[in-house]
Amino acid sequence: MKEVPMRYVKANQTGIVLSVILSFIFHQPWVLAALWVIQVAGILSDGRYNLFVIIAKLVLKNKGEETQAVELQRFNNTLAILFLTLALVSFTFGWQIAAYAFSAMLLLAASAALLGYCIGCTVYFWIKQIRAGRRIWRT
Repeated sequence: MKEVPMRYVKANQTGIVLSVILSFIFHQPWVLAALWVIQVAGILSDGRYNLFVIIAKLVLKNKGEETQAVELQRFNNTLAILFLTLALVSFTFGWQIAAYAFSAMLLLAASAALLGYCIGCTVYFWIKQIRAGRRIWRT
């Protein structure tokens, strides 16, 4: 199974957190649009054209030993793109509360991941369990 160095995963999460915070501070949806482009470029290129990963490769000297499965990283990036898309569509229609709610959900998920709890990983696990026909909760 192919793996991604966690340093690059953390760099992407940090970029997401900083971008969403900047969009909140300056009330600028274009920051989210730029983040959307960065994330889509990253997912289409398996991370090679993700700006945050490119910067991490220039700044960080080694990759580190901890890794994350590419499949899981793609799932989490897909969720990020989904929340960004929903936020941008909401801004387009003037639905400010919904736009900020979707942005806040992304901010919370990326922040939690930086602190050590991956919400996307939990969702991914649940989906895998459901597809395998297993119960998630014991009765």
